[in-house]
Amino acid sequence: MPLLSDELLLEAYQHAVRLKLEREFVHLLHAEIRRRQLPIKEERLAK
Repeated sequence: MPLLSDELLLEAYQHAVRLKLEREFVHLLHAEIRRRQLPIKEERLAK
């Protein structure tokens, strides 16, 4: 099964936040970002 790249994970999180998708879904994405120890830059969320 192909894995989601770090960049695609961060983009998915950015879009989920911007589109105000279901809170649990956003939380799952955020938890995976933390697990991978990826930085969440504020400018990603402002776009």
